[in-house]
Amino acid sequence: MTPLEKVTQVSQTKSLRGQIPVYGLYTFGIAGERFFREIKDNARIMGSVCKKCELTYVPGRLYCERCLSQLEDWVDVGKHGEVHTYTIASVDLDGSKVDEPVILAMVRIDGACGGLVHRLEGITPDEVRIGLRVEAVFRNKAERTGSILDIKFFKPSSG
Repeated sequence: MTPLEKVTQVSQTKSLRGQIPVYGLYTFGIAGERFFREIKDNARIMGSVCKKCELTYVPGRLYCERCLSQLEDWVDVGKHGEVHTYTIASVDLDGSKVDEPVILAMVRIDGACGGLVHRLEGITPDEVRIGLRVEAVFRNKAERTGSILDIKFFKPSSG
């Protein structure tokens, strides 16, 4: 069978042993770069604004998903929001049991369409609920690297 022939039966496939080097670089893209740079440099969560649809997107993006307008205006949306949904993890990524459960939440940032998935701290699994008001806690400037982890976690807020 030549490489250009169509495989029609599983018995026609072959297994090759060895390593396949994979080279690649993932980039945030233009909007992602701006979003993460603002978190890193200024501890600000920024959203992009669609004037036509009157929506602010977090994370920011280049085009409105509703009307496809190009989004050029960015605004600081603040650090407050509310828990839209959450889960409680009791095992780590490798399947081992964690000492204390980890609360992961989808946080809708106030006044924005979309939100961020992140850890909740300063609260027990019994206290977390949908609609809980939270605020972002940022790492110290010297610790920030330009990733979502520049936000250490979200904690309960009164505002």
